Amino acid sequence: MASEPTIREPIISCDNLVKIYRVSDLEVMALQGLDLRIYPEEVMAIIGASGSGKSTLLNILGGLDEPTAGSAVVADWNLGRLTRKQRLIYMRDVVGFVWQNVARNLVPYLTALENVLVPMILCGKADRAWARELLEAVGLGHRLHHRPLEMSGGEQQRVAIAIALANRPKVLLADEPTGALDTKSSRQILEVFHHVSSEYGVTVVIVTHDRSMSYAVDRFVQIRDGKTSTETVRRRPLEAGEEVVQDGTSHDEYVVLDSAGRLQIPPEYREALGIGDRLSVEMEDDKIILRLPQDA
Repeated sequence: MASEPTIREPIISCDNLVKIYRVSDLEVMALQGLDLRIYPEEVMAIIGASGSGKSTLLNILGGLDEPTAGSAVVADWNLGRLTRKQRLIYMRDVVGFVWQNVARNLVPYLTALENVLVPMILCGKADRAWARELLEAVGLGHRLHHRPLEMSGGEQQRVAIAIALANRPKVLLADEPTGALDTKSSRQILEVFHHVSSEYGVTVVIVTHDRSMSYAVDRFVQIRDGKTSTETVRRRPLEAGEEVVQDGTSHDEYVVLDSAGRLQIPPEYREALGIGDRLSVEMEDDKIILRLPQDA
């Protein structure tokens, strides 16, 4: 008798997520009913242009901001219902952060090893052996006693990854982690993300506007106007040292339906076909066909 397929439960679930910022008498909707699923030990990216809502989403997932409406659940923590104390525990123990600005990640007068020990000391559980292991995992076992100014930008960012893993989080959040790095260093950072994900079972979520970097992850989701619009999935895992291609042969792209069954048609399609505010919908065998109305 054939076994039933295993259903993976997401570690991150966003349902109809809304975030409204109020500035004086103005209201800005940064997220407009966003739906998203991210699975354990996945290395995935969220991409979008400036103002698309990706940074707002990262801040909510990291506990730095609260949703206005909808639901955001990370590792069974409902982020819309946390007390102040619970939020601090969540940010300390459940998620780790890697910022684009290296100065935000590292204490300049401490060595790499001392920097990794800082979050452990703040929790009262310094473990030098674990700190050494993390630095070796990111390829910096030979730089334990170097300070940030004695390291390259890529090495500093790898120390930042080790710091983010110090308290053994379930989710690692990275905000434009390769934005200030060259191509070679960027690829090294992505290889480190894949390695620590498989080695320690951590889920990695990268926020970026760089589509070229996104093709090196398992899956990337594009956000447009505060909603998920497309999802692109790698057909097989990326192997160490493998060249990253961006010609569409390594990934499959899908449009994403939200919880109400709505989908976003890519703007280039709408422009090419002159699509306005409505389409006719037909079902034919196993296909759904969208057509321009005859009076369009």
